[in-house]
Amino acid sequence: MIRKISLTALLLIGVLLFSCSTNKTEQIQDVDAIRTEAVSTYASLLTETLIAVPTASPTRTPSPTATAGTVTATTTAETPIPVNTCYDLIWLEDRTIPDGTQMKPNEVFTKTWFVQNNGGCAWAPGFTFQHAGGDLMRGETFTFIEPIPVGAKREISIELVVPSGQNGLIQSSWRMADENGNFFGDTLTVNILVGPITTPAVTSTP
Repeated sequence: MIRKISLTALLLIGVLLFSCSTNKTEQIQDVDAIRTEAVSTYASLLTETLIAVPTASPTRTPSPTATAGTVTATTTAETPIPVNTCYDLIWLEDRTIPDGTQMKPNEVFTKTWFVQNNGGCAWAPGFTFQHAGGDLMRGETFTFIEPIPVGAKREISIELVVPSGQNGLIQSSWRMADENGNFFGDTLTVNILVGPITTPAVTSTP
């Protein structure tokens, strides 16, 4: 009987010791599990923090600043009038009424110039030779009815009348013009003297 009680007591003591040992092991395991979970959570938080912080600071784009514009004054140069080199006329000589010819009022005469077409184009029919300045002397515009080729030489004649009521030097100017009335070439002139010509007296000093 005493042996049975002893065995039973030993079994109970063994069970208690095993139970305590098991509880301690489980507690130790639970503590380790808690520590492991805490370390994992801390590591996770560190990882999230590192991800949340950008590796490079963003570059701030400066706001555009208004700058005062520089006002540049521009001047428009006058456009030069183009020179028509296609048509030209050169004076060669006076064939009649040289400059300074003495004439009477209302005297009718014919002035003839000898000229050359020295341009790059022929003078076309319809070109005119007309008054361009000075006294008209009742002259009339002359119209060409045939072309004058480049390099050709021609005489151009105009019938004129000496003005009345004027004395001294009287001048009349004439020029060639294209079909649009644009003058070109040399200006041809007639210069006459009208009225008595007084010669200053020569006085001798003693």
